[in-house]
Amino acid sequence: MQQARFWEEASGGKVRCTLCPHRCLIADGKVGICGVRKNYGGTLITLVWGRSIAANVDPIEKKPLFHFYPGTRAFSIATVGCNLRCAFCQNSDISQYPLETGRITGDDFPPEEVVASAVKSGCRSISYTYTEPTVYLEYALDTAVKAHERGLFNTMISNGYTSTDIIAHDLKGVIDAANIDLKAFTERFYRKLCSARLAPVLGAIQAYHDAGVWIEVTTLVIPGENDSEAELRDIASFLGSVSPDIPWHISRYYPRYHYDGAPPTPVSTLERAREIGLSEGLHFVYTGNVVGHEGEHTYCPDCGRLIVSRRGFAVEKSALQGSRCAHCSRTIPGRFS
Repeated sequence: MQQARFWEEASGGKVRCTLCPHRCLIADGKVGICGVRKNYGGTLITLVWGRSIAANVDPIEKKPLFHFYPGTRAFSIATVGCNLRCAFCQNSDISQYPLETGRITGDDFPPEEVVASAVKSGCRSISYTYTEPTVYLEYALDTAVKAHERGLFNTMISNGYTSTDIIAHDLKGVIDAANIDLKAFTERFYRKLCSARLAPVLGAIQAYHDAGVWIEVTTLVIPGENDSEAELRDIASFLGSVSPDIPWHISRYYPRYHYDGAPPTPVSTLERAREIGLSEGLHFVYTGNVVGHEGEHTYCPDCGRLIVSRRGFAVEKSALQGSRCAHCSRTIPGRFS
């Protein structure tokens, strides 16, 4: 156990967690929605600091981050817990573990050991991923500071349900890149399937961008839930209003966890969504979970030539010269050298 940051005292021995938009009011001896932050005698503690449930070396493309040092490896860690309750969660065995079991689990893996393992593995970055890094933010930040000291980058793979003031003041300059899930563009979807709200996620995307963090956005397209042309166009339009250079990853859904009300997403739906994104002025729109599809590749927005060829999570060929298209010299947004 370690004392948490991002909380304030409340009346009657309660504490209010300020880490995410839920702003849980937690009675003594109880935990917040995430299941990993507990009121211990009037002090908020984190139950997962230094307790990793997963540690792997991944290609950075798996996050997915396509415009952040492509072809490099990321040392990826997570703890149990999440501040959303997505019925279709793709990692529910670890993200919802505290909710399902009432327990905390994980191996001792303090920040200095995480960083040493990343360096030894030849990784360029550390990714806080798999579950929701917001709920283990103290652990992630302590690791991230040490990572920078060793010349490593830090990336967060997040649902975006993080207080915007924390993004602006605590993540700025520490987190180098993030992939944010924008799960849908309706309150109905977020309330029905995630027990959350849409507006805070939109605010987080803007806040990350304003903080100078390189961001990419992923939408898991679920047939009958968030795949209408109007909704996909709304997502693309919003991203374009933040920056048309934000890469949008449109990912194929497969039935998981408590939601089996839809079949796997047809590839044609992903192709239609990609065309919508491009027609709305986004420069980089990718299809995910469809290995070998042309939507995995990066094309230059100016000359239209193929500049990064991928298959799955592997970069097969690159026509980048630094951060420029080798064919027409257009600067490609991202972090490449």
